[in-house]
Amino acid sequence: MPEPATSISTHTLDTPGVTLTYDVRGDLADATPDRPALFLMASPMGATGFGTLASHFTDRPVVTYDPRGVERSVKDDPTSESTPEQHADDLHRIVAALGVDRVDLFGSSGGAVNGLAFVAHHPEQVRVFVAHEPPAVTVVPDAEVALAANDDIGATYQKEGTGPAMAKFISLVMQEGPLSASYLEQPAPDPAMFGLPTEDDGSRDDPLLGQNNRTCVRHEPDVAALRSASTRVVLARGEESGQQLAARCTDGIAALLGTEPVVLPGDHAGFLGGEYGQTGKPEAFAQALRRVLD
Repeated sequence: MPEPATSISTHTLDTPGVTLTYDVRGDLADATPDRPALFLMASPMGATGFGTLASHFTDRPVVTYDPRGVERSVKDDPTSESTPEQHADDLHRIVAALGVDRVDLFGSSGGAVNGLAFVAHHPEQVRVFVAHEPPAVTVVPDAEVALAANDDIGATYQKEGTGPAMAKFISLVMQEGPLSASYLEQPAPDPAMFGLPTEDDGSRDDPLLGQNNRTCVRHEPDVAALRSASTRVVLARGEESGQQLAARCTDGIAALLGTEPVVLPGDHAGFLGGEYGQTGKPEAFAQALRRVLD
């Protein structure tokens, strides 16, 4: 979907270990207390993934960014891990640099985990936070098995490279329902089944497999801080996500916060409009997200 003629300015911000790159659509001066700038983010997906969703929010300024280690935000050490706490500090610094009082924040996947850490520490910077399917695996009953499966993905990446590790990652996130111990004993999936390379190219700087996956899933939400925050925190799951791991994590965090998750159109990629070759239901997703924010 082509974007409307909205001005886009690109900015950089030096932070420890990385120069962050972020984009602002529209004029920040047009933000109001009831309709602040909307910050759209994920992890390890960068700003590119939000072109379609941003095009549905031309009535307010929209901010997107590349998290540390992703696309334009190249880290000083591309092989080092990134933690939710580091990402949260990055978000805090970007919002401060915008010069606005508060933003509305939509975070998906790892971005939702990072947003939970951000709001726990800096609720004064966020009016409404919509956390879309945060894979904080510590909150599900089968956390021990799920974390072991993630550890195996990381070990596979270091030993065999991207294809075999990503095949295991896709299999894990697509799994319906709780994981039994036997999940760890099943044969490794063939990367070719998913159109992935079977040869190891030797690189170890993948932002998902090498930087975020292990730390993201181990994040333990600060329930007390989130419950007492001035921010309205909304957990959201995809209507087509069933009992996949990220959706189950969403349900678990909502229960800890004493809330019910809202249901948004599509699945884990419901907001995408062809970015990265994935198409969800972006128009319906944007309409539903607008209702949640308002």
